[in-house]
Amino acid sequence: MLPAMIAFIGTYAPADQNGIFVCSLDMSTGELRQISAVRGVGNPSFLAVHPDGRHLYAVAEIGDFNNQQTGGVAAFAIDPESAALEFVNAQPSGGRGPCHISIHPNGRYAFAANYGGGSVSILPINEDGSLGPPSDFVQHAGSSVNPNRQQAPHAHSINIHPNGRFAYAADLGLDKILIYSINLEYGKIPPNDPPYAETRPGAGPRHFAFRPDGAFAYVINELDSTLNAFRVDAESGALALLQTIDTVPSGFDGTNYTAEVRVAPNGRFVYGSNRGHNSVAVYRIDDEKGTVQLVEHESTRGDTPRNFGIDPTGQFLIAANQNSDDLYSFRIDPQTGELTPTGSSLNIPKPVCVQFLQLSD
Repeated sequence: MLPAMIAFIGTYAPADQNGIFVCSLDMSTGELRQISAVRGVGNPSFLAVHPDGRHLYAVAEIGDFNNQQTGGVAAFAIDPESAALEFVNAQPSGGRGPCHISIHPNGRYAFAANYGGGSVSILPINEDGSLGPPSDFVQHAGSSVNPNRQQAPHAHSINIHPNGRFAYAADLGLDKILIYSINLEYGKIPPNDPPYAETRPGAGPRHFAFRPDGAFAYVINELDSTLNAFRVDAESGALALLQTIDTVPSGFDGTNYTAEVRVAPNGRFVYGSNRGHNSVAVYRIDDEKGTVQLVEHESTRGDTPRNFGIDPTGQFLIAANQNSDDLYSFRIDPQTGELTPTGSSLNIPKPVCVQFLQLSD
């Protein structure tokens, strides 16, 4: 019998080695256990589960896909009896080094952000879950103030508004969140009006998360270790900056780069990971204003938490420590948002992404 909650773990691994791991999450204890693993594409670093729960999609974070100067996007079928993954097909992502993927709420399209190529693309999802070639591709252009990291565009994520009308691409190289309208009939992503929102120069926006109701959004900035709160206009797609807050304690003077940002399913808390400080910063959301207040910093018990996931019920957070090859689980206090280690950990090489599939209540 399958457990109630499955966690899929994306990693950095060559195509001839297991790269995506299927794990169970015990909803009473927070214990993680590996069930199976699959190979198929190189560096399946970031994952997304289809809304129907029957397919998983992964980027191939590489620069040479089928002898093309591009990365790839792969589809996997999820076995309903075992949750094991079976490779279905793969398509080019349109640019080098894709590092993020998301699925439209209607399940008809996948969206990829190409970090190395500085571009985004949209790929149709067929009725059998397989991917078609990109139906649209947008090359970003420009630069910003950091001479080492911002001499060119670097699209780091692409997220879809809950209403399905807009796509938001955080570009680390441009200090912008580019906004696209979504044409569902033709699978196109023309620039929105307004076409972008800006972070402060040198911030390096990386990942983006909506509050479940879509009224507010949160951007974590890799280069200056800050979090932005934005108000979202659901009709125009516009973002209005409300707040910028640090992700590391005021006394911390080491090197730090942020990574993931997530909003709790109950919409009350925001979580962001710090690589260097090796922690998750926890913030409380003001329900009316959308601004945040720091609650705590919790150690991830490992090195370089590139990513973490929050299960759909909001009970557990799983932190993926890339450089110490481990994952740790934490129980979430539903009233305060605070994290408490469960004592459970799991060793997986170079974990990069955690995505969940809830199989039963």
